[in-house]
Amino acid sequence: MGRPGIRPAQEGAALRFLYGHTAGRALLKLLVSRPVSQAAGRFMDSPLSRPLIAPFIRKNKIRMADYLPLPYPSFNAFFCRPIRKELRPMPDEGGLFPAPCDGYLSAYRITDDLVLPVKQSRYTVSGLLDGDPAAERFRDGICLVFRLCVQHYHRYCYIDEGRIVSRRFIPGELHTVRPIALAALPVFTRNCREYTLVETAHFGPLCQVEVGAMLVGRIENYKGAGVSFRRGEEKGRFLYGGSTVVLLLQKDRVRLDEAFFENTAQGLETPVQLGELLGQAL
Repeated sequence: MGRPGIRPAQEGAALRFLYGHTAGRALLKLLVSRPVSQAAGRFMDSPLSRPLIAPFIRKNKIRMADYLPLPYPSFNAFFCRPIRKELRPMPDEGGLFPAPCDGYLSAYRITDDLVLPVKQSRYTVSGLLDGDPAAERFRDGICLVFRLCVQHYHRYCYIDEGRIVSRRFIPGELHTVRPIALAALPVFTRNCREYTLVETAHFGPLCQVEVGAMLVGRIENYKGAGVSFRRGEEKGRFLYGGSTVVLLLQKDRVRLDEAFFENTAQGLETPVQLGELLGQAL
């Protein structure tokens, strides 16, 4: 089909200092710890954080008309604000494969030894799932990485109807998911994350991983193992900060637009929105 990709925005001075200088890396150890994130989260949940909302809207050029007109008692209540459903429609046909969230998409084919080359870091599916034997199911499959920035809609959904097999939270650090960190560290296997193994009606078994980021210690998923879900149903949400959703797909289950892989190979990310058509079931 051909889809335009974009290059990630240039990193700010603060991130270049934290990840590129010895003194910055010393400070980074404190910032990526869960206690710091939890303290920041308590402030963002409190009414004291409300004055941050208006400047955030202006700086990130957020169209508030796109969101439900609700009161926001705290910054976090604003940050995970619900969008008008008509702006994120899901494809009606079950075999169509939609995006689970807003974000910048990178697409990778998983090699035989389960290595995922994401930026300059290399990952195994087993490492991403903290040694879960279920990683073997995705040998030679596809890995889709959706990087959410602060201006994005921070709720995500189920892409098909199905049933939850298992859900697990893995504690860890909280590095930013900006490219400067992805190039320096294996962020996706060091950050706190939660993965859900599901059986879907049209795409078979798949795994959805939500990865926390700097000052984002809370990943809120709503349902647990053994529970069914509907196509397009909201799965959960991230609180303050940029975050990442990773989808692991089995081999020969989904045909995706080849442009996603081509853009990724050129160092480009493809902007997508929740519900946007990405491919179809094989």
